[in-house]
Amino acid sequence: MVKRVTKTERERVQKILDLLDEHYTREYKCYLNYETPWQLLIAVILSAQCTDARVNIVTKDLFQKYHTVEAFANAEQKELENDIHSTGFYKNKAKNIILCAKRLIEVYGGEVPRTLEELTSLAGVGRKTANVIRGNIYNEPSIVVDTHVKRISRKLGFTKEEDPEKIEYDLMKVLPKEHWILYNIQIITHGRGLCTARNPKCEECFLRELCKEK
Repeated sequence: MVKRVTKTERERVQKILDLLDEHYTREYKCYLNYETPWQLLIAVILSAQCTDARVNIVTKDLFQKYHTVEAFANAEQKELENDIHSTGFYKNKAKNIILCAKRLIEVYGGEVPRTLEELTSLAGVGRKTANVIRGNIYNEPSIVVDTHVKRISRKLGFTKEEDPEKIEYDLMKVLPKEHWILYNIQIITHGRGLCTARNPKCEECFLRELCKEK
């Protein structure tokens, strides 16, 4: 049975979104550096269990060395492992990047596909990565459940789930579709600045009165 969102709860959600817009603007911002869709795809694969800042350091040289999808498809795995070593889980990431690049060429003519089904058919690409691509490249309304979105959405009472996919579906019910991409960006910013995991600055938080965990 699908839980219905009450009028009171919708009004509370809108207050939260208005405050997020006020403090973080409605500007679309991606924290990973890229110039092409395939570069973003590879950067997101590298970002698993790694900070965006570290990924940006690695991809600065990586995208100069491997400047096409074909270059990644033809890369030597051991060499690529060395190139991305500092991002962690480098063996799996190198393997997935090569397989992903090969499938992009063989099935999609070197272009990054846009549907969830097509994207998740690529090696190393789950729902989170697929939604990053759909939101940032194709402006398709999508919700990316990273650690910040998971933690803060639970604090705000938008979900009680632990599983990222279940959280995604809960947020799709609660949030207006036109705010899905923005919510991702704003909550990540909020989680890095005020509502940090270890030492949240609750006394400074503009959402304090609306937080279910205050």
